[in-house]
Amino acid sequence: MKIGIFTALFHDMPIEQALDTIAQVGLQAVEFGGGAYPGNRHLNDLGGVETLINDEGARKRLQQMTESRGLEITAISVHGNPLHPNKEIANDHHQAFRNAVLLAEKLGVGVVNGFSGCPSGPGGKNPNWVTCPWPDEFRDILEYQWNEVAIPYWKEQNAFLKEHNVRFAIEAHPGFVVYNPETIIKLREAAGENIGANFDPSHFWWQGIDPLAAVRYLGPQGAIFHVHAKDTRIDPINSGINGNLDTKSYGKIAERSWVFRSVGYGHDQFWWNDFVTNLRMVGYDWVLSIEHEDGMMSTKEGLTKALQTLQTAVVKEKPGAMFWARE
Repeated sequence: MKIGIFTALFHDMPIEQALDTIAQVGLQAVEFGGGAYPGNRHLNDLGGVETLINDEGARKRLQQMTESRGLEITAISVHGNPLHPNKEIANDHHQAFRNAVLLAEKLGVGVVNGFSGCPSGPGGKNPNWVTCPWPDEFRDILEYQWNEVAIPYWKEQNAFLKEHNVRFAIEAHPGFVVYNPETIIKLREAAGENIGANFDPSHFWWQGIDPLAAVRYLGPQGAIFHVHAKDTRIDPINSGINGNLDTKSYGKIAERSWVFRSVGYGHDQFWWNDFVTNLRMVGYDWVLSIEHEDGMMSTKEGLTKALQTLQTAVVKEKPGAMFWARE
């Protein structure tokens, strides 16, 4: 299993400096932003996504930059909302998605990461994430969002993905129609098998979801395409008072019910060992891509801790026969 990183963490560095830093600390893989919310900071250094699609020389430079440092590109990420009721935003994020698919095909990467998106209700101007079934109009909104918007859109995109031999890994995230394992499978069954999961445990803990159980549910269905490594800590005092639904700024760490943490600071080494074990049990043995969003640690501190924790997990849980095992 490889340990990689989402390069958005190094948005303040030009691409070669970022890749040097990534290689020097011992990482093995990179995930580049290709537009929408994460932007495309590093790919812009080579002319941007459209240039890379059309310019073989630019693609070769990108591949040489990564491969010469012992790195592999595991995904192009375009976390956005192509279902946004604001058509300008929706079209921008839709085009970013399509371009990312075309670039992934040309690079032989095979995976694009992103969100499912979230529409409004009929005639609405802003996304509307429904979290309960009553009053009855909430169910009407869900019916519209899924059957009139999300499923038709992603059916069309699944055909596009299949045509270009690329898979779309949805990061289940509250605020979007796909936010948990059940909704990942709901969309996959409705739209097609080129749609699956970018499995990020950090978004499951604060919903009360056990990520290990989620792995055991999604993995046997062939739905885990890519994995993000990010941790979450639930604050027992704030959570005990207010529950885990929390709209306060991520910067108000002392007031929040939960916060993102570097890998190993929300859950211990044993948990991450078990996570790697369960991923391998269901057939996933590819990349753990670190996404650092810890407001209490510097980039260097957070990355060092995450890498140490994941390296230990990958080594301790390396598959292979024990000396007493039989064929």
